[in-house]
Amino acid sequence: MSTANLPAIRACRPAWNKGRIVGQKRPLQPKDVWAIRVRLEIAHRTRELALFNLAIDSKLRGCDLVRLKVADVYAAGQVKHRAAIVQSKTSRPVSFEITDGTRKAIEAWLESPLMVGSEHLWPGRFHERLHISTRQYARLVRDWVTSIGLEPSAYGTHSMRRTKVAQIYRKTGNLRAVQLLLGHTKMDSTVRYLGVELEDALAIAESVEI
Repeated sequence: MSTANLPAIRACRPAWNKGRIVGQKRPLQPKDVWAIRVRLEIAHRTRELALFNLAIDSKLRGCDLVRLKVADVYAAGQVKHRAAIVQSKTSRPVSFEITDGTRKAIEAWLESPLMVGSEHLWPGRFHERLHISTRQYARLVRDWVTSIGLEPSAYGTHSMRRTKVAQIYRKTGNLRAVQLLLGHTKMDSTVRYLGVELEDALAIAESVEI
């Protein structure tokens, strides 16, 4: 019997996502944020503490966070209380606050010898790389969550972006505020990003009396 037209038999490969948690990455809980901060402070990891704190405050995508320049957050001899950048994905401006703890962490990092002559806030280790890569940032996030006993596959760089807005939405139910803080152009994007469900909407409705 001729086998010329029979389909080729290939070895069965395991699925790329076998054993992994896929989908949206979870935001950190407040207790997780403080646990990571304490560990970084005790270990005197100045750069990582500044990066972690600013990632939470800024709510920026990883690609924008790693490209930040000193001038974006520092002016007139001090760290700014608020900053604004143009997002690389949407080419639209977005503003963010820099809280007291984050300002102190950034000030400490700017005093490091590693920052002498650096234009970028998170300079790369090699001369041909001006700043750390998003892959390096992702590895740091993985280290942070692993250090406090969380499952690393459930968290990622978007966990940093989602952490603060998740708390803002939980406490206020204000989707418009979250949309502005994330720099989303459409409310639908914000709803999907937060994972707002019918139960959330009903709970907000029930809390309003007219």
